[in-house]
Amino acid sequence: MRLAFRVSYLGSRFFGSQIQAGCRTVEGEFIASCQHLGLFTDWREAGFLFSGRTDRGVHACGQVVAFTTDTPDRAIQALNARLPPDCWCTGYAEMPMEFHPRYDARSRTYRYYFPTPPRDVAAMELAARFLVGSHNFTNFARVRGKNPWRNILGITIGEEEDFTYLEVKAESFLWHQVRCMAAALFQVGEGEKDETFITSLLECEGQKALQPAPAEGLILWETDCGIEWRSMPGAVRSLAYLDHNRRHHALMTKVCDVVRDA
Repeated sequence: MRLAFRVSYLGSRFFGSQIQAGCRTVEGEFIASCQHLGLFTDWREAGFLFSGRTDRGVHACGQVVAFTTDTPDRAIQALNARLPPDCWCTGYAEMPMEFHPRYDARSRTYRYYFPTPPRDVAAMELAARFLVGSHNFTNFARVRGKNPWRNILGITIGEEEDFTYLEVKAESFLWHQVRCMAAALFQVGEGEKDETFITSLLECEGQKALQPAPAEGLILWETDCGIEWRSMPGAVRSLAYLDHNRRHHALMTKVCDVVRDA
């Protein structure tokens, strides 16, 4: 049976999602967990595929993985108990044997959370509108021989508690594209640039390549493969890991404030 899983992970301790010899990656840990559970022996023969790659330090709550196994019930019941705590499944679905999570994806959505709030969110919203539609994103990505044209289906500047975020939806993205878009829009939000900066980058006339924003703020938010997900058994270890990290970072934030103000 071919199964698809919706996967979340914290990217901080992974060297990206794609399997690499000698490096801890999301694919590597996932494959090792599947093999330990006897879900398959050879990941290639099982048609093990992710919907896309994420860079080192990038997180996900909407990655999609698919593979074929003779023991689907074991996969559904045991995967979350075997995966490392910084990677877990939130949904599953039975799929046709020809399902390919990369090629069958209708769209992908990313969110970028800015570590500090920009001064002028309204200016960012105005500038972001110029990015919607089909454009040449050479100045917003590392193209490396690929077609630089991409179609942005939607873009939003949102606010959530103390954070401002950029949400971008497209059929596909280039390497570093969202992080470069975030970096450019943040300059607008800080008053360093205006909307003409964005339009000039899209016109590709003598612009220097942008430095991408740090990977730690980027989340693969959703991969739309047209799947109706069924809930997975609770990822108890992962929830405990997340709670520990919340407490740890909250404590360190308080300690830093106290030390700074003492």
